[in-house]
Amino acid sequence: MVTIDEMAAFCKRKGIIFPSSEIYGGLAGFFDYGPLGSEIKKNLKDAWWKYHVHDREDVVGIDGSIILHPKVWEASGHLANFDDIMVECMKCKERYRADQVVEELLNIHAAGLKPEDLTKLIKENHIRCLKCKGEFSDAKPFNMMFQTFIGPLQTQEARAFLRPETAQNIFVDFKSIVETARLKLPFGIAQMGRSFRNEIAPRNFLFRCREFEQMEIEYFIHPSKLDDCPYLKDVLNHKLFVFSAEMQTKKQPHQELSIKECLDKRIITTAWHAYWLAMEHQWFVSLGADATKFRIRQHVSDEKSHYALDTWDLEYEFPFGWKELQGMANRTDYDLKQHMKHSGKDLSLFDEDTKQKVIPHVVAEPSQGVDRAFLVFLFNAYHEDKQRGNVVLKLHQRLAPFKIGVFPLLSNRDELLTKAREVFQVLRQDFPALYDKSGSIGRRYARMDEMGTPYSVTIDFDSLKHNDVTVRDRDSTKQVRVKLAELKDTLRKLLGRELPFHKAGTPYEPSAKE
Repeated sequence: MVTIDEMAAFCKRKGIIFPSSEIYGGLAGFFDYGPLGSEIKKNLKDAWWKYHVHDREDVVGIDGSIILHPKVWEASGHLANFDDIMVECMKCKERYRADQVVEELLNIHAAGLKPEDLTKLIKENHIRCLKCKGEFSDAKPFNMMFQTFIGPLQTQEARAFLRPETAQNIFVDFKSIVETARLKLPFGIAQMGRSFRNEIAPRNFLFRCREFEQMEIEYFIHPSKLDDCPYLKDVLNHKLFVFSAEMQTKKQPHQELSIKECLDKRIITTAWHAYWLAMEHQWFVSLGADATKFRIRQHVSDEKSHYALDTWDLEYEFPFGWKELQGMANRTDYDLKQHMKHSGKDLSLFDEDTKQKVIPHVVAEPSQGVDRAFLVFLFNAYHEDKQRGNVVLKLHQRLAPFKIGVFPLLSNRDELLTKAREVFQVLRQDFPALYDKSGSIGRRYARMDEMGTPYSVTIDFDSLKHNDVTVRDRDSTKQVRVKLAELKDTLRKLLGRELPFHKAGTPYEPSAKE
């Protein structure tokens, strides 16, 4: 598998992602999406929104502000608890996340360990600064909230924060959303947007950034109906790798289990939690990701967030190990109760059945980073084809930045150029298309492969005679001839996976010159 550094170099070379402010030396933990990357990212977000909002009747969306009232973060616990544990080199003053240093050098799971435990491990194992071999200070908490000020005065009263997560917008807007959207339990509220975390040591390209985007749902249910999930039957037979807290404690490997087995064995304790874990795994697989590269891992007791009854991570096997893609916590009624307490506002709902007010529970919180998901699909799609001599980015059609490439066979023949431009203008009305006349036809095909473009349309001299074109499939390199009158409909069916490529037209073998 390609390494994370090789992937970063490929992305920069192809205009997918650049280090932000690179002409000034860059800024750690910040990246800019280039022409191709911005298209892929938009497609990814659109696919997530369709799956989680448009294709469901029980989820609505919002788009909340990045800066919220400072009391929001007091109520949520972020001001008191949103910490990473840091150590500092006493010699060169380099700072590190203590758990990452311990995990890398001792090969143990260190997330959730207390500062005193990390200090003990570092001292007992004589761990030194990775840069200069100096001694480390004792481990201490570091709050990751980015601070700013509202208005012209930089006073304590004017202090505010860039949000470290998108969830709190949903909770503070909860009553307004329910009333205006006329929601009835159970229901979800979705949001996509930027979050900011002042990471001690950003690393692994897009995986750990200081500015990133999240895609998130808070799913609310009646507190007495934690297992009343009408959709559960749709996922009971879905299988995935499971790494429970017990398996981790006993140092057992993860196991492949069905959702039904997880519930029957009480590995996952609530039906709604199990349902959403399956749904999130299925979303990645529906967009072409390898199902065997994922697992769900349960947080062990000393790792869970202060508000969580139970938490599972959907993890992916990156080149640098199994890492979290998505956290899914059972937050119970913690957030709504906290905001009721700190704001003095009633956020309960009236239950028509019992004629009593209830505070809904968030039994599942599918929350994931756009950038980490982006990285998953890049690794899944990246193939070094030795026969072709170039990289083939086998992106799912829905994620590909351009769906169609359009070329004249030769770039020095006016009649081919004119016809190719005509075809391009017609196709771009319905598909994101790219016109390319530069270099040999083989080089242009290679460019499309590296961009992830699923199909390439070539206009040659036979096109002028017979009013047809060659369509090339990215993954197989096979080609078929398709009549111009049928081209748009054929491409639409290919992109919608309604038509296998071998039935898209008449098989075509290019000459050696092509």
